[in-house]
Amino acid sequence: MTLHNCKIIEFPKINDYRGNLTFVESSRHIPFDIQRVYYLYDVPGGAERAGHALKTCNQILIAMSGSFDVLLDDGFQKKCFHLNRSYYGLYVSPMIWREINNFSSGSVCMALVSTYYDPEDYYRNYEDFLKKVKGDS
Repeated sequence: MTLHNCKIIEFPKINDYRGNLTFVESSRHIPFDIQRVYYLYDVPGGAERAGHALKTCNQILIAMSGSFDVLLDDGFQKKCFHLNRSYYGLYVSPMIWREINNFSSGSVCMALVSTYYDPEDYYRNYEDFLKKVKGDS
């Protein structure tokens, strides 16, 4: 996979004087069926999350509150996305290294995921990830 597959997806936003509403539907707004949802919160200042790549898993990352940066790396190029709106999601395809940092106070990052949790689906060592994507043995 390459970074070209990763992109911001804008979800429907219904404006109302009582507050806005946004919804996400599997296989309609995102390119997969949701099998798992998790969220990051109470991240201490200066901390980083993620620092891994997933072999088969697709994800959508959403800033439900506050903001944070997501650095994506396909082994050949890198791109940083700043997420700060709850009606935007960042699609991250398989085999993309991701790092999440620069969390604002009170931020919440929600992930919509295409697979159930499987520790064998992770590359947690960047050098191992690079060897795989660059075809090194």
